[in-house]
Amino acid sequence: MQRQGSIGGSAAIRIRVTGGVLLATHLALVAWLMLRPLDVPWVMPPNLRPLAGIRADLALGWPGAARPLGEGLALLAPLGVLLPAAHGRLTVSPLASLLRTAAAGALISLGIALLQTGVPGRVVDVDSLLLNTAGVVLAHLAVVPAGRSWLRRRAVREPGAAAGPAVGIAEELSQGRTPTIPRVGIAP
Repeated sequence: MQRQGSIGGSAAIRIRVTGGVLLATHLALVAWLMLRPLDVPWVMPPNLRPLAGIRADLALGWPGAARPLGEGLALLAPLGVLLPAAHGRLTVSPLASLLRTAAAGALISLGIALLQTGVPGRVVDVDSLLLNTAGVVLAHLAVVPAGRSWLRRRAVREPGAAAGPAVGIAEELSQGRTPTIPRVGIAP
């Protein structure tokens, strides 16, 4: 018997499908926003020194720094929730989930930065990679642990609705004797 996930049949499928569709939609929107050519008279040089752009934004003061820093944090922040939703499991180590999501967010941000090198008017900024990853981590920490805890409590309150088919550990592990094939002798 195959189990559909840790929260049972149709609920796990609904969460995974919804998470996958929203994830694909968000990534398409991000690609459209970040990989469009810009028609600008001049382009800033690439920023390859970590935190240099953030320091320059903070030197403008908080009102001037809020917009670029907020945009950097918010661009990929939904991935912090959508990636675990597309994974669709409730009983996952919180640290492992956070590390997996942060790594995926960093790799997606790096991919976008590398693709931007071929787009006219766009330049590489290592600070955008740092801010995008921090946004993914912050969104994950703010939403995912509370959401998983709520779904686990809901599954305990409504055992028939979210548990799916009852499969015991003994039933899952014991599937009968392994079939054997008698040895066939080799002809002389």
